Amino acid sequence: MTTPELVEVSARPTAVVRGTVPATDLPAFFDCAYSVLPAAVAGQGVTVTGPAFALYRGPLTATADLETGFPTDREVTPDGDVVAGALPACRVARVVHAGSFDGLGAAWQRLGEWVAGQGLRGGDVFWEVYLTEPSPDMDPADLRTELNMPVV
Repeated sequence: MTTPELVEVSARPTAVVRGTVPATDLPAFFDCAYSVLPAAVAGQGVTVTGPAFALYRGPLTATADLETGFPTDREVTPDGDVVAGALPACRVARVVHAGSFDGLGAAWQRLGEWVAGQGLRGGDVFWEVYLTEPSPDMDPADLRTELNMPVV
């Protein structure tokens, strides 16, 4: 993990697929979402402005309330499962996790401990930005995931 930092972020429109999904079904949810998002976005002439992300509402327990997609240059019109969303404007604690997705839970826990150590408190919404695109033949150690925890 990189050293955590505090960053002010601006709101950004997004194109997303939303769901409340059992944690065990997250890989299938991501696969389905990322199979429909590119065509829906391109079909509207909307431009993707950054890497894929997943925004979670509330703690990740047996189920996850999330939306996954891409930041865009403007709002999309609903198209099947693809809807408009937004990443919020806020102050976040940010860190980059290096390694497989299996290590994300521990990385989030360490970021939460760092936030508490700064005398801050995390909110109910948090998101991951997938800086490297996973592929079946890659070494999971090469994955980079940016963790963003809004703080007050």
